[in-house]
Amino acid sequence: MSQTPLNILLVGSGGREHALAWAIAKSPLCQRLFVAPGNPGTARHGENRPDLQVADHAAVVRFCEAEKIGLVVVGPEAPLVAGLVDDLQAAGIPAFGPTKAAAQLEGSKGFTKDLCAERSIPTAAFARFTDLEPALAYLREQGAPIVVKADGLAAGKGVTVAETLEQAEAAVRAILGDAGGALVIEECLFGEEASFFALCDGTRAIPLGTAQDHKRVHDGDRGPNTGGMGAYSPAAIVTPEIERTVMEAIIAPTLRGMAERGTPFSGILYAGLMLTEAGPKLIEYNTRFGDPEAQVLMPRLTGDLVPALLAAAQGDLSGVTIGFDPARAALTVVMAAQGYPGPVTRGSEIRGVEAAEAEGGAIVFQAGTRRDGDRLLSDGGRVLAVTALGASVGQAQGRAYAALDRIDWPEGFCRRDIGGRAVAREAAAETLSD
Repeated sequence: MSQTPLNILLVGSGGREHALAWAIAKSPLCQRLFVAPGNPGTARHGENRPDLQVADHAAVVRFCEAEKIGLVVVGPEAPLVAGLVDDLQAAGIPAFGPTKAAAQLEGSKGFTKDLCAERSIPTAAFARFTDLEPALAYLREQGAPIVVKADGLAAGKGVTVAETLEQAEAAVRAILGDAGGALVIEECLFGEEASFFALCDGTRAIPLGTAQDHKRVHDGDRGPNTGGMGAYSPAAIVTPEIERTVMEAIIAPTLRGMAERGTPFSGILYAGLMLTEAGPKLIEYNTRFGDPEAQVLMPRLTGDLVPALLAAAQGDLSGVTIGFDPARAALTVVMAAQGYPGPVTRGSEIRGVEAAEAEGGAIVFQAGTRRDGDRLLSDGGRVLAVTALGASVGQAQGRAYAALDRIDWPEGFCRRDIGGRAVAREAAAETLSD
């Protein structure tokens, strides 16, 4: 693997991309970093290119050739599902992320469930539907609680955990009301959720950390699902034994199955898990770094991220190691615009980001923001991710909220209980040890 410094293009504009830009820019292998389109946060670590239309793959290839790009890192799921990596590879440009065919693991819930059935990967029992009446009949046969998932990409908001048949039927009608809709209905699993990340090169996988995120919009896990209101890492509930089980029973058969289909998976395989009494089960796959999970994984890295990304893109992770600081936890709290995950008002001014970052070494990763001269304005639903490190999740939580409280943005809101379950577990363990 070349050790010559590279020009790198990072695709995306969210908090995940700010976290990745923050990590990539630290690498001795990063000569120049471009971010397309980027945001005001990524501009602190590289050169934003809002003029580069990422959906125009030919334009991206021309840009890479003109700027002598040695590695493209694709952050969001939409360009992966659209086949950006395929077109870059066809032009001889190393790209980190799965091909269009392999990205179906995220792009189609049904595809993944079929692979699970084919490879005996532990997951919830399920059925797939494209027609309304059979789906409604299946619901009535199964009863509630039950889970309804839109088959395609839904920005983290296409899942309904229905506690009543009425809720389930409403979700089914919303998805199948238009011609061409497709969904998966599956049993409701019980346990605790965790996020598990593996770096893959098509045949090999390296564990890349764990996290737990908070999908519901309000404290106490109430309200609708969102793209994520906060996260912490590591997820202590994922023990070394559970990690081995996940790698052997979930990740490995997935890689074998994809390779044997002729669609080998390279990139980040992000397994959403339910830790049930019967063991870990796969809820779903994402095929990229999570958001806000990237915001807690990147600050815990102890090594250089770029060589690992390049090795995966080149299809050879042999000899690659990547580690996380075992003595430090990270926690991030998302600040969202009022109304999220519904319609939001854009353009309100955000003050105090610098003051927040001066609080105990916190990092404020930006997502839905834009600049108007010297002013930082909101420009989306999830706007900031205030992140801190600590010797425990509790310490990281205290530092993150102390930093967040220095931000002056009346039009924003956040959950106040991110990491609460982990903090309670830490407190209980400390009491037992006294």
